[in-house]
Amino acid sequence: MWTLLAISALAQAQPPRPHFTDVASRSRFAYVTNNGFDGKRKYFLQPLCGGVAVLDFDNDGLLDLFFTNGAQFPELTKTRPDFHNTLLRNKGSGAFEDVTERAGLAGESLGYSLGVAAADFDNDGFTDLLIANAGPNTLYRNQGDGSFRDVTANAGLTKPEGILSVQGAWLDYDNDGLLDLVVSNYTTWTVATDRRCVREDNVDFYCHPKTYPAVPHRLYHNLGDGRFQDVSEAAGFLRAKGKGMGIAIADINGDGRPDIFIANDTEPNFLYINRGDGTFQERGLALGVAYDDSGATVSAMGADARDYDNDGQPDIFYNNLISQVWGLFRNLGRSFRYTSTATSLAVLSSPYSGWSAGFIDYNNDGWRDLYSANGDVDSLRQNAEQHDTLFENQGGKRFIDVSRQAGPHFTRRGYQRGAAFADLNNDGFLDIVVTSLQRRPAILLNSGITKAHWIALRLTGTRSNRDAIGASIRITTAAGRVLSDQLSPSTGLLSSSTKQVHFGLGTETKVAEIEVRWPSGVVSRITDMAGVDTVVSMQESRR
Repeated sequence: MWTLLAISALAQAQPPRPHFTDVASRSRFAYVTNNGFDGKRKYFLQPLCGGVAVLDFDNDGLLDLFFTNGAQFPELTKTRPDFHNTLLRNKGSGAFEDVTERAGLAGESLGYSLGVAAADFDNDGFTDLLIANAGPNTLYRNQGDGSFRDVTANAGLTKPEGILSVQGAWLDYDNDGLLDLVVSNYTTWTVATDRRCVREDNVDFYCHPKTYPAVPHRLYHNLGDGRFQDVSEAAGFLRAKGKGMGIAIADINGDGRPDIFIANDTEPNFLYINRGDGTFQERGLALGVAYDDSGATVSAMGADARDYDNDGQPDIFYNNLISQVWGLFRNLGRSFRYTSTATSLAVLSSPYSGWSAGFIDYNNDGWRDLYSANGDVDSLRQNAEQHDTLFENQGGKRFIDVSRQAGPHFTRRGYQRGAAFADLNNDGFLDIVVTSLQRRPAILLNSGITKAHWIALRLTGTRSNRDAIGASIRITTAAGRVLSDQLSPSTGLLSSSTKQVHFGLGTETKVAEIEVRWPSGVVSRITDMAGVDTVVSMQESRR
């Protein structure tokens, strides 16, 4: 009797948790993440398909969705590809409409599209798109009238022929007010050079990454007239070769300059420290994030850099494949400490193969939780189809698995890939959009919970880049709690998340101070906020 009563009391004491509802069925759109697999022949890049970007392309206050897609290989078919990248306009109430053709994004196939990065690269107030491809990457300029124009030809975003690019990320590495671009490259690959890997029973499988050579990543400097200059060599990027996947941008050492973490598949991870003179020093090994705790390389995939323990410093996370330990590195100031084991992440993550991922305070308690889009590389392994996971942050000390309480989507098995985070319905709780191979995407709206307060910031740069990417934000509550974040939409893998900076406040109902340190070095403060559960718009002072 006493045992039953104790269990009942414990169950009643558990805090309420939000759950997610997939509302994709409310919309009519044909998009399916199609990687071009024909049921037999497997090409090396096919698992790397299905990026998603969150952006308000028409500036109506509602966040829209852009999805990348694979393609039928034109070298092997005489027919025009019947699927392409897709733009969905947010109509409100969880419904979206396909405006791809109207927006000028439904032209001839670009080839094979992988990742997408969304930002206003020309500071005109409209969000543009960079698509990472097998073949030339593509830059779409937002015309401001609901349409996009391909400006790749004159942009200068060249790369060596045959380079397979996975993801791009926007940052202002020299703080000149213009967004620059870093691109993670994986290998040299074309249809003609694809290597076929076959078992003894004549069944194709996706070749191991070691089958292909590593290549350098690339950095492009924004010249301000719609053109970019490839500064990869001058900046020090050509000295190290990797197999680039997710990119996380953060000011790691607090010197006011954005640094770059790139997760590498089966190669040491890179952490490029910004020297402030146009060059970077790759210090992944020296700072302790190049390898796992045993000194081994892993299949590092999605990446994020946020402050998970609320000590004011951005930490680093990456996920990887089944039986490998997802990497969580705590920022100690001058180096990182591997904390996957201490936070229970090692045990929680071992059954899963993760792709896109990110820190998301799903319950607004002020502690960033971990979401991962899961599914194995190939269908040949047992339990290859997997469900996504949500690990709740317990006070910055450890994580617990709350996937089963998070909604029906978290029991759906498949091959999830790209994922992005944003408040799609403006209710103060972060939602999730995730793609899955050969399926429609899931658009997961967060139910929220009562008495879980929040505040969000919408920043506009003037001396800094208009999107304020790279701004550092610190929130101090009336109770003295300090929360911090840095504005970077590059989260996870293949994907681009919201530019609105979100903070959960738990039961607290008053913010004492908001401090924004803009990329230009200007510092703005708001004190004694009148209330919470609101979006605060801040514009950088021109002085």
